[in-house]
Amino acid sequence: MENMVKSPAEYYHNKKVFITGHTGFKGSWLCALLYNLNAQIKGYALEPEYIDGLYNTLEPFMNIQSVIADIRDKQRLKEEIENFEPDYVFHLAAQPLVRRSYQIPAETFDVNVTGTANLLEALISLKKKCTIVVITTDKVYENKEDNSILYEEDNVLGGYDPYSASKACAELVISSFRNSFFNSQNYQQHQKTIASARAGNVIGGGDWNKDRIIPDIIRALKNDNTISVRNPGAIRPWQHVLEPLVGYLLLGGMLNDAPQQFSKAYNFGPLPDDHLTVKELVEIAIKTWGSGEWEDNSDASAPHEAGLLKLSIQRALEELNWRPKLNAQQAIGWTVNWYKQAPETIAAYTFQQIKDYLSL
Repeated sequence: MENMVKSPAEYYHNKKVFITGHTGFKGSWLCALLYNLNAQIKGYALEPEYIDGLYNTLEPFMNIQSVIADIRDKQRLKEEIENFEPDYVFHLAAQPLVRRSYQIPAETFDVNVTGTANLLEALISLKKKCTIVVITTDKVYENKEDNSILYEEDNVLGGYDPYSASKACAELVISSFRNSFFNSQNYQQHQKTIASARAGNVIGGGDWNKDRIIPDIIRALKNDNTISVRNPGAIRPWQHVLEPLVGYLLLGGMLNDAPQQFSKAYNFGPLPDDHLTVKELVEIAIKTWGSGEWEDNSDASAPHEAGLLKLSIQRALEELNWRPKLNAQQAIGWTVNWYKQAPETIAAYTFQQIKDYLSL
């Protein structure tokens, strides 16, 4: 399918963009990316979880409105959206961790499902055109852990763990609101359109979340500890954080220009032959860092985590003309080199990586 694709700057220059979850890892990178594109940004999220996290590092260098509040506070969320009158909404606020979802399953469903419904309900009464991209995950599919399967957007949804299931439920919420309140047949009346974006195993500088492989590696390397690896044989669609974020921006821009054509789900991930095991990722990270060692700490009694997951990105390739610019090995290099920076240079290095990526 041939489409006239603009650059992200053409879509977002001086546009009002509302981002939920802006203080998180991906949200912070999205703020920096949109700030680089001269967008007007308003964020809505909880306090940053880590004092030395990416948002606190970048925030002094960005001119954005920041609202610290809970996505489950429906009235506050509605007021902040209506006061801002956004052109675009990117919904990233979530409980994003598989292992944590086993500890707080009901809260995970509350944040990821009810939070999504709260956002979309708030947009019903917005009296202007608005384009919405809801970010879910690659884990929304009923994963058969079969190496021959590349999951496509129309495959059956599922979810073994509470996190994955909650995100599959969020996709059903999106579909319901798309049909019930933002139906394309009545677009001229409501002027709202929604797409969902599914990406996973995103890596990049500034992620300090627990139970994620890159932060675990970096903490061990910085402290001269042996890296403990839970599932060295697990295969994942690793990608640098800027890959899907630029994909989300392209999707949002094209959805805004052609609301009825792109209002559906899109996968974002690496090319089909570019998947590495956890073991391979760890060894590339050690080589890039310049020292370190790892050990297999597999635990059969640990909570279930998928051992294999691959996505088909054919729809994004064909319809959005989006494609990854970095392979997995380059993504790991970009990520580890970010963590090697001195604290006082991190903000500048982050913006430089954005410029370098956009120029590829």
